Amino acid sequence: MSRLALPSCDLPAAPESALSAFFEPTRVALIGATDRQGSVGRALLENLSGFGARLFPVNARCDELLGRPCWRSVASIGQPVDLAVIATPAATMPSVIEACVAQGVRAAVVISAGFRETGAPGAVLEKQVLELARRGGLRLIGPNCLGLMVPQTGLNATFATAMARPGRVAFLSQSGALCTAILDWSFRQRVGFSAFVSVGSMLDVGWGDLIRHFGEDPSTESIVLYMESVGDAASFMAAARTVAAKKPIIAIKVGRTAEAARAAASHTGAMTGSDAVLDAALARAGVLRVDTIGELFDMAEVMAKQPLPNGPRLAILTNAGGPGALAADALVLRGGMLAELDAKTLQALDGSLPAHWSHGNPVDVLGDADAARYGGALRTLMAAPQADGLLAVLTPQAMTDPQAIAQALVAAARDGEKPVLASWMGGDAVESGREVLNAGGIPTYDYPDEAARAWQYLWQRQQRLRWLEETNRIACQERPAMSEACALAASHLAAGRRLLTEVEAKQMLAAAGIPTLETFQATSEDDAVRLAVDMGWPVVLKLHSPTLTHKSDVGGVRLDLADETAVREAWHAIQRAVPPADFAGVTVQRMVRQQGLELICGLSQDAQLGPVLLFGAGGVLVEVMQDHVLLLPPLSPMLVLDRIRQTKIFRALQGTRHLPAADVEALADTLVKLADLALAVPEIQELDINPLLAHAKGVLALDARIVLGAVTH
Repeated sequence: MSRLALPSCDLPAAPESALSAFFEPTRVALIGATDRQGSVGRALLENLSGFGARLFPVNARCDELLGRPCWRSVASIGQPVDLAVIATPAATMPSVIEACVAQGVRAAVVISAGFRETGAPGAVLEKQVLELARRGGLRLIGPNCLGLMVPQTGLNATFATAMARPGRVAFLSQSGALCTAILDWSFRQRVGFSAFVSVGSMLDVGWGDLIRHFGEDPSTESIVLYMESVGDAASFMAAARTVAAKKPIIAIKVGRTAEAARAAASHTGAMTGSDAVLDAALARAGVLRVDTIGELFDMAEVMAKQPLPNGPRLAILTNAGGPGALAADALVLRGGMLAELDAKTLQALDGSLPAHWSHGNPVDVLGDADAARYGGALRTLMAAPQADGLLAVLTPQAMTDPQAIAQALVAAARDGEKPVLASWMGGDAVESGREVLNAGGIPTYDYPDEAARAWQYLWQRQQRLRWLEETNRIACQERPAMSEACALAASHLAAGRRLLTEVEAKQMLAAAGIPTLETFQATSEDDAVRLAVDMGWPVVLKLHSPTLTHKSDVGGVRLDLADETAVREAWHAIQRAVPPADFAGVTVQRMVRQQGLELICGLSQDAQLGPVLLFGAGGVLVEVMQDHVLLLPPLSPMLVLDRIRQTKIFRALQGTRHLPAADVEALADTLVKLADLALAVPEIQELDINPLLAHAKGVLALDARIVLGAVTH
């Protein structure tokens, strides 16, 4: 069982309840209200004043604040309260939470800081608060947060300086400081929100709770996240997989640097840092990850305005060659694909465009193009089966009418079913055209490379919906029990052994149905010769060591041994290459002359997300090449092939001048079995198959390494 199936701590599980009390409260208590100028309590009181008689300020020393009644305690309110907003010192929090529970308060936003971020005493206090809240059925957002807003209803339970604009985007942020910056930015960009939530330390309510809530909220069309940590990974992934199928979830996750990666002894562990694993997990859950704040909200808008493409191929329409080439470069460099226009489409364009048009994609309709020429070319491209979407680029030239061309673009796009993006380059000269495009539901960009990036994100969203559908399908299927592999792992651990020998590792792989090269252990020079004679020449000798991992690094591999003398010389050379404590003999296997490509398939355990698989170019230069992708179990052939197509080595698997095409179906089957092994035997902490030889008739594990450990999740 993976980590994702288990709770993340030993506290009582949070009760399953809706979060409506946070976002649709009837009565709100502000605990820690004050009239002291410049205080958080006063800012909250002023922002919540729109609740009128339904707001109950609480301050043990006041009967009136800013001209409104004040209550000495929650108990003295005498009416049911849905939401408590708390801004008292951290030390008072246990008694405040107890008082809220006693009065049946359903939800609390804890603005106060001074918990785990202050060290061990704060962490103890935080745990006490959570235990009190969960026992009383009280849900908490925070602590150490800015608060929350619901612009449509006027609820502003924050100490920000202004209320967000109403809109259809739910914004959830782990950084309160970023919230205020985004709020200021949103006014300039005219971005509106269905809700604006600062999640703080996520002591109780986390990403999963909020994603589920806004997934059901009719006022929310998309959900955007600023993430610093995942929190409860199981809850987050389960909620994202459910909600992303019907609403876009777009995220920025900080922490991409190599310093965040986990070091490990295996090749796989060294290449699966925490951010890379999270990236794979987000993709698998249907979440679109972007790089900038602008892209975060831009993609929420684009997905609300435009349909998703059915394929990756983009047609570019422009009145200038340079911007068209810029868009094409940006597209291809990000892994995108230009549409290859067929003869029928080219002929249709020939009939409506001047003789000197570009005669290919990008389609350059030349600088004197008017609205009719633009509109006609766009309709032709909309009808082209080779194009899955369109990008129209306009530069302001003397003969250009940006507004009329925009109107023609909107009219042509309205009749089609493909996504259309636009880049109206320039300032005031093209502003009227941008307004027409935005009003017509066509997203506009200052520069064509920005638009090309947006197209790639649209296609990623479509891809991830396919992965999500397949993930949900196979998640319901029964996985192989792999009882033999489980028994092998249990027996090795019972004997106190974690690092398996190559022979033992290959036995584990064979038990999972993965093709392996038969390998035997020799504890003496004569034994090695006997095995080689029985096997047939030529053979390979490798170091057999209980301590050393990478045999080739220490001169522990001797290839293509053709006779007894060569075997004996190889035995002594390997023995001399390592200290006596590291030498336990050799392994003997036949020399494989089958032509093929050397790959790596690996497995490691992520602290939050459980087993993670790696596929890529293998051999002795595996870490130098860095050509790999990550995959999360369970897998199907479709999921495997979609992911491994993103590697450079996959192109070589299709065949080269020197090698025939490899059996990619056998390769996909091997990765599916490796994923099943990871789920069935969670004791496998690290696994490398390097190299896995891929050839025309299948695959073969030439070497293997496995490290076992106790299951800690």
